[in-house]
Amino acid sequence: MGILEGKKILITGVLTEASIAYTAARIAQEQGAEVILSSFGRMLPITEKMSSRLPKKAEVIELDATDPEHLAKLSERVGEHFDSLDGIVHAIAFAPQSALGGNFLQTEWSDVSNAVEVSAYSLKSITAALQDKLNNPSSVVGLTFDASLSWPVYDWMGVAKAAFESTSRYLARYLGAEGIRVNLVSAGPLRTTAAKGIPGFATMEELWTDRAPLGWNLTDTEPAAKAIIALLSDFFPATTGEIVHVDGGLHSTGA
Repeated sequence: MGILEGKKILITGVLTEASIAYTAARIAQEQGAEVILSSFGRMLPITEKMSSRLPKKAEVIELDATDPEHLAKLSERVGEHFDSLDGIVHAIAFAPQSALGGNFLQTEWSDVSNAVEVSAYSLKSITAALQDKLNNPSSVVGLTFDASLSWPVYDWMGVAKAAFESTSRYLARYLGAEGIRVNLVSAGPLRTTAAKGIPGFATMEELWTDRAPLGWNLTDTEPAAKAIIALLSDFFPATTGEIVHVDGGLHSTGA
């Protein structure tokens, strides 16, 4: 019996085997969960290919978290596979290149708003769209990158992550009465598809490998994925509005 035995989970953001979301999907299945994935547009075939590499091929539903029509149909689409949900994994983030890599002072609002909508507001959008499907109890888990500090080159994505972290706390406040827990995992830098799109990301990699008390493996997504699985399980029944750091301990060290 795995710690997610019998649970039904929606996981977003599976693009490659190097993604935290993919590893979370794999471990979730190994721990007894039934999993469906979401993707959209040109990413759909990629996610479907990744699905076939899981221990058990998962269904893939279409979801653009910025499309009101997709959100309106999301509960119905999930309902074609599961009567209810025990968990959601939010692993969606995007910022235009103009919002990253040291362009902070030059970034236009249109690009900032795009980053905030995709990377922060989508947590509320997806959770609210599936509120009727979420069991009591259930768990929503998102992925962040410590937004309590400014980071070189992260720029407006850092601002979006700060909004994301605040969004999770408000969701925890408003959904707690329904037994829905909302927590985040703050992972250290990993060489995922998202990271490769950030100009100068290597500067953060060097910081972590030099200073994290436990050390840090830039290609190992299992620690972050295992934290997601733990938060989806029944082992954190009274924890919500929390950010669990999986970063080798770097968040606890001084400059």
